Amino acid sequence: MPLMSDLMPMLALLLAIGAFAGVIAGLLGVGGGIVLVPAFYYAFTGLGYGGPDVMQVCLATSLATIIVTSIRSVLAHNRKGAVDWAILKGWAPGIAIGAVVGMLAVAQLRTPTLQAIFGALALLVAFYLGFGRTDWRLAPEMPKGGRRAVLSPSVGFLSVLMGIGGGSFGVPLMSLHGVPIHRAVATAAGFGVVIAVPSVAGFLLTEVTGAPPYTVGAVNLPAFVVIIAMTLITTPWGVKLAHAMDPKPLRRVFAVFLALVALNMLRKAAGW
Repeated sequence: MPLMSDLMPMLALLLAIGAFAGVIAGLLGVGGGIVLVPAFYYAFTGLGYGGPDVMQVCLATSLATIIVTSIRSVLAHNRKGAVDWAILKGWAPGIAIGAVVGMLAVAQLRTPTLQAIFGALALLVAFYLGFGRTDWRLAPEMPKGGRRAVLSPSVGFLSVLMGIGGGSFGVPLMSLHGVPIHRAVATAAGFGVVIAVPSVAGFLLTEVTGAPPYTVGAVNLPAFVVIIAMTLITTPWGVKLAHAMDPKPLRRVFAVFLALVALNMLRKAAGW
């Protein structure tokens, strides 16, 4: 049984992480996972829990929080009629399959490989946050048939490899195919549920070594509880800030911050 003196530093770090993730999510409209995964990594390793599977714990715990936040989000958006259920129903099966395959892949990969994957994909997300424009288009409507059969599992697979919900890949995908941004954000919350539920179910059965205290499978329960509690408090603060100021310059600042985090992850993966 871990001593309370061992748990208190971890809980204090988790409180700060949850507060920051909630504000960023509300302010910039990005999913908390893009912040939580690297923050978990630095917190756990800084406290001495740096085993070969620590990135598995970071990804799985992030996805566990996304179950709760995405359900809350999609219900709130649905009350405003913003969720495009036709897109969600059409894409959900492929996304779920990709999420399960992603979970199986993560379970076989060690921390340096997962760091490299996170870093490379986070650089792409940072580029879109920093330079993406709402008028960019690849096609006037969402892909169907064969293109959807390829793209939908890719969304689930890549999201699980990063420990994130549906926003970072789903929103750009829908925006590039003519879906209005508010409807894209609302529908991507549904993507997050489809991604997180099957992947977390698998992660709960995954065996990891060197995990922080009270980790079930690859999901750290204290981190899950604290992050959910803090984001419930601080996300509305971020939303209020977003309405009080222009978030576009802040998106660019966050894009630079995310790019630096991604590059640091790539550095660690390379052993530098």
